[in-house]
Order: sequence, then structure tokens, then C-alpha cells
Amino acid sequence: MCGIVGYLGRKEAFSILIEALKKLEYRGYDSAGVAIWNRGKIEIIRQKGKVDDLKKLASNKDIKGTMGIAHTRWATHGIPSERNAHPHRAGEVVVVHNGIIENYVELKQRLRNEGRRFSSDTDTEVIPHLINSYVEKGHNFVDAVRLAICELKGSYALGIIKEKERVMIAAKKESPLIIGVVDGESIIASDIPAILDITNKVIFLEDNDIAIFNEEGFRIIDTMGNAVERKIHTINWTSAMAQKGGYKHFMLKEIFEQPVAITNTLTGRVKEDKGEIELDNLKLPNLEKIKKIWMVACGTSYHACLIGKYIFESNLRIPVEVDIASEFRYRDPIIGKDNMLILVSQSGETADTIAAMKEGKKRDSFVLSICNVLGSTLARDADGVVFTHAGPEIGVASTKAFTTQITVLFMLMLFMAKKMGIFTTGQLKEKIGELRRIPHKIQEVLNNAKHIEEIARKYMTYKDFLYIGRGINYPSVMEGALKLKEISYIHAEAYAAGEMKHGPIALIDENFPVVVLSPYDITYQKTCSNIEEVLARRGKVLLFTDTSGHEMVERVESVFVMPKTIYELEPIISAIPLQLLAYYIANLLGTDVDQPRNLAKSVTVE
Repeated sequence: MCGIVGYLGRKEAFSILIEALKKLEYRGYDSAGVAIWNRGKIEIIRQKGKVDDLKKLASNKDIKGTMGIAHTRWATHGIPSERNAHPHRAGEVVVVHNGIIENYVELKQRLRNEGRRFSSDTDTEVIPHLINSYVEKGHNFVDAVRLAICELKGSYALGIIKEKERVMIAAKKESPLIIGVVDGESIIASDIPAILDITNKVIFLEDNDIAIFNEEGFRIIDTMGNAVERKIHTINWTSAMAQKGGYKHFMLKEIFEQPVAITNTLTGRVKEDKGEIELDNLKLPNLEKIKKIWMVACGTSYHACLIGKYIFESNLRIPVEVDIASEFRYRDPIIGKDNMLILVSQSGETADTIAAMKEGKKRDSFVLSICNVLGSTLARDADGVVFTHAGPEIGVASTKAFTTQITVLFMLMLFMAKKMGIFTTGQLKEKIGELRRIPHKIQEVLNNAKHIEEIARKYMTYKDFLYIGRGINYPSVMEGALKLKEISYIHAEAYAAGEMKHGPIALIDENFPVVVLSPYDITYQKTCSNIEEVLARRGKVLLFTDTSGHEMVERVESVFVMPKTIYELEPIISAIPLQLLAYYIANLLGTDVDQPRNLAKSVTVE
């Protein structure tokens, strides 16, 4: 990932591709590259850094040609560098790619055995090598692409060109790719903003579509070579709207991206048929010698760690202590060789979390990082790393980073449990199966977002909120209250529901809304008693539950019903309506949702 554009026409391709890439800069990236076809030869220029750096590098070269492909990369395999930047070439074939190839290790080994040499650390590079291998066996360009992508497992959006042939090919599976419809020209892109200044007529490619472009126009086939027809859509968005996919704010777009983000987190890692989790060749210490696990983070990531504590302790039976990174080293923590330190950070550059890592390494503890940015400090310097693969998160208030962090913590628990012999294969299959269903359950919540907007409209004028939950849902309401504070500037605090009578109950009256998270789990009956306490003081209850048969449904003011899941995964589902509630209240109040006052995306100072 992250941005793809391609052009075939009568105009000079380089400037068109560069301007299209700049329209995709909002997505976040760490390197950029372009390949230009000219009279049967292809010249590639790649650069770590920004599109402007690439443009400056190209200014020293005379790049001419009316066909080309270009890419901005957000690293998933291999650190940000020129050698890992796209496009990638093998023989006559040049490729740009978004997505993740799950079986690249097996393909790479097979291709190496055939004598093919690789020059990057990416999963992408297997694609041009695979296509080129079919070309060398005598297949034409289109068939070589078709046969090659049939061997790929995972997700891809591809732009492909080949020396000696003035043909551009696009292919898509589980990663977005569109065609811009223009008379006498052909253009592809991974997102609408890249092409909106050129055309507002687009075709959205569907999974397993292959589009072939030449001087006469384009055609679309499936992986078996059969012709496919796709509808042309007219886009009426402004450029600003297009960057946000038609959503009003990046935060809302990112909330709605969570089914895809979690799917990307799972891709290539969950083996339901085998009851196994694979985590990027992660090597852990002898778990029998681990007496304690520390989880350390800041802000939203800290809440993910609190949820991780419930997940780990209830299954692994290893004590887990969760600490705020800014406090960790100042209290001289008792940590050593028999401890594991898990650090969680979206950016991998959070200053306090990096300081905690140094403290752990100084004391010979095994340090594992969970982060979203390949090449970040936490990713480079920890003893082990698991990436969330959430994709770039533009909105300051974290959404998809949070739910993918919980997803990784749950996978890490299963990975460790397998090594420790805690679960049977059948139990692992059951838990993995439910994890795979989570994106679909999140989509069910998103399909009912309008109901949450209606609830938000009822409560947008209140100045104070109390959030309560029990068990694993207590850190969930902490995160929900944080979201409301961050983007609406409304005071909100979260309490473990059982602690309400130890102070906060004094605040409750008819002007004090109480958000209650009460799924039908082991804490259900006790939370019902807490709702009774609120109602007895005329408090207004906003109930979020996973059962329409909740005994308080008829007595509270507002109810939202979520899909049911297992106890450990409840926080992923419940995060979505709480994020939406905060978003809709903030939007109705007219605050700057994406860049709330006084906050920054990555806190790199202590």
C-alpha cells in the first residue's frame, strides 16, 4: 500500500502521474516511484520520502513517454528505502502493488530455486518475477498476468506494464482500484482523488477483475479470461470530499474502514483450518520462564493494553501489569529477565513508550512492540514486533488503530497459548473462527450508524457524561469517554460500574447522561443493578448491549443493540458505536473533528 496511478494516452505521462500521486498524499506514505514506458523501454525512478523529492530527482533526467505507472508506498514488508519502493521490475515486467501477498515466502523460495534473484525485502517483488516467468515460457502478456495472479493468495491492486508492448494491465482483489473513463486516454488509480481533475466518470473494479488497456481503449476479463461488463459511475464529489472517500471527515471514513483494517490485520496470519496463528516469524523467549507480562502504552493504546490484560490473564494465567508509559520508568519498576514487556503504539514513535522500551532493554527484559508503522523506532529496536496493518490513520482521534491493536493482542494470546499447550486444536479453531467473523459484525453496526446519529442528536447539548462498564468492558468505556472528550470537548469520565456508588453517583440527576455498556456476559446482572441505581436518581441511560432482550430495554431512554461475540472480543464490537456516538455529537456541535484543539497525531515529546 498505499497509492497507485497509471496512465496510457497521448500526453506526457510523468507530469500526470506525479500530480495524481500528490492527490493521494493524504493517505500517508514513506516512499514514491514512477515507471515510464517510451518506445519499448521502461525507465524507473524511485525515492524514499515525498512525491516532491521524487519530482526533484526526476528533474535531472529527461523522462519522456506517454504510458506509465506510479506508486506511493506505506511500508508493510521491508523498511522504507529506495530498494523497497515501488515500482518493482523483473525482466521486462514492471509492477506497482497495494495489498499483502500471504504466500510470498513460498513463491519467493520457488522462484529463487528457478534461479531468479530478488533485490528488495517486499512481498510485492514476487509478482513481476512470477509474471515474467510465464512470459519466458511463451505466454502472451495478458495470459502471463492472468496465470500469475491465480497463484497469489492475499489482497492486491496491481498496475502492470511490460517492455516492448504498449499495454497497461490492472488487476484487483480485496484492495480498491478504479478506472477513469476518458475519451482517447486510459487512467487507473487506487482512489478517486487521483483522477478527479481529469474525469468524474469511473468504473469500480471488482474482485478478480483484470483490465487491459491499449491504444483502442480497454476491456475487462476475469481470471479465467471471460469478458466482464462493469457499470460507469458519475462522481459528484469535490476534491476535498474525494480525499475522504465522500465522508465529511477522515475520522468517519476511518471508523467505516475498520472491517477492512481488521481483515488486513488478520490476512496471512490466521489459519482456521489448522487452528494456528502465524505472526511474522515472531520468535518469543521460553514462555515457561516468563513470570510476568508488562503492557505499557499511552492514551488509546493504553486502553487497548487494559483490554489485553483481561485477554491474557484469563487465558494464559500469567500476571499482567499495565502501565502508562509516561509513569513507567519513574517508579523504578521491578522488571527483569523473567518478564516480557509489550509496548503498544500506533506510530511506533511515541516518546514515552520509546523511553519505556529503553528501560526494559536495560534490564534485560524481552521487549515486544505492537505498532502500525514499519520502520518506526519501536519496530526497529524491539526484540520482536507485530504490525497491526491498519493502514494510515489521518484523524487525530484514534479509531481503527485501537481495534486492530486489540485484534493483535488477541492473536498474540492465541499464538502464545498454542506454544504453551493451553488450548486444544478444536478450541483454537473456534476462537479463530469467531475472530474471522468480527469484520462482518462490525459492518452490521456500521449499517445502523444512523440510529446512533439519532441518539447523538438527543444528547448533544449536555455538558457532562458518565460512562460505566464492568470487566473487559470497563476499559472499553474508558476509551469511549476519551473519544467524546477528544473531539467534542465535552467533559466525560469513565468508571467501573461497581465503583459508581463510591463517588460518581452523587453527580447523577436528570441532566446527567450515563452511557452503559452491558452485553449479556458474566457481568450482565451486576450491571443491571447499576442501571437501577441510575434510574432511581432520574439519570438518563444510553444503553449499549448485545441482546434485544435486555431486561432494562423498556426502562432506559436510548438503546443500541450490537452483534454478540465471545467475551474477549466484545471491546472490538462495542468500540464502534462508542466511536460513532462521539463523532456524531462532535459533528453536530461543529468542532474540528479531524484535528481537535491542542492534540497531535503522534506525541514525540515527553
